[in-house]
Amino acid sequence: MKHPSIALAMQPSRTEHVLPAATLRRLSELGDLLDTQPLQRFDDDRARRVLAETEILITGWGSPYVGREVLAAAPRLRLIAHAAGTVKGIVDEQVFDAGIAVTHAAEANSIPVAEFTLAAIIFAGKHVFRFRDLYVTERNRDRTHAMQRLAIGNYRRTVGIVGASRIGRRVIELLRPFEYRVLLFDPTLDATEAKSLGTEKVDLPTLLQQSDIVSLHAPSLPSTRHMIGSRELSLMKDGATLINTARGALIDEAALLATLHTGRIEAIIDVTDPEIPEKASGFYDLPNVFLTPHIAGAVGLERGRLGDMAADEIERFVKGEPLRYQIQRRDLALIA
Repeated sequence: MKHPSIALAMQPSRTEHVLPAATLRRLSELGDLLDTQPLQRFDDDRARRVLAETEILITGWGSPYVGREVLAAAPRLRLIAHAAGTVKGIVDEQVFDAGIAVTHAAEANSIPVAEFTLAAIIFAGKHVFRFRDLYVTERNRDRTHAMQRLAIGNYRRTVGIVGASRIGRRVIELLRPFEYRVLLFDPTLDATEAKSLGTEKVDLPTLLQQSDIVSLHAPSLPSTRHMIGSRELSLMKDGATLINTARGALIDEAALLATLHTGRIEAIIDVTDPEIPEKASGFYDLPNVFLTPHIAGAVGLERGRLGDMAADEIERFVKGEPLRYQIQRRDLALIA
């Protein structure tokens, strides 16, 4: 394919830094960039004119849904390069039926999530947030000095990884330089595969019972909804920390809040279900919760990786090379 026509569809306010000037110049060299201003809807005159010529569509956060009507309006469409993570809610299954290639930048988004998780694990092991709160509140070091004698820190601690997903594997890789024992629960892997990752394969109850820190990296599927509930939380060690940078629906949040109210465990929570907890939620106020507003994934300049990965895939497509991150229809049932 020579000089394919390229269009953009995403919400500019949510995708700043995804396609900086240098990336747009690169795209212009790979094809004919129809409009540097992304489409935010597919049902107006501008969209209809652009879609009629589009062979490659770059989507991102806030993109309108690509379904039957878009396919009819874009008869030349051959590739959708999603400059973000999951394509669920963006791309209809009819796109795959039409033989249109779909690729995504989830690999790029996994890097900051894994980095965030590594930082969370290290801070959790050292009880950094508890030290911070006591020091700021009391403005002396009496209690924080005494805490240093507790069985805390990161030397020979046990970290439990739930899910050998793209992000889960990257977290495991980042943990290798440290002296952690790493347990892994993932029913899709056998013991040999788990060992090759540098982990010990265990069942979920064993992981929860033995881990000082538990980090969730499973996809949000009907089978994984509320996989961490009252029973699972009761198995966790006193003083253990639960980290969730995956999807809020993995946890029965009522059960988690009830457990957190006892003070028995701690939690670092970046994702919730619903996405924004109600204003009266204990997630905001409990001293043993460190809550962040879904920032583990790409923010700010980190978003540039998303655009770069989409451009890399487009370059492969133009050259007739295999796509590195292509999604097949069958993958939809397994991805987050």
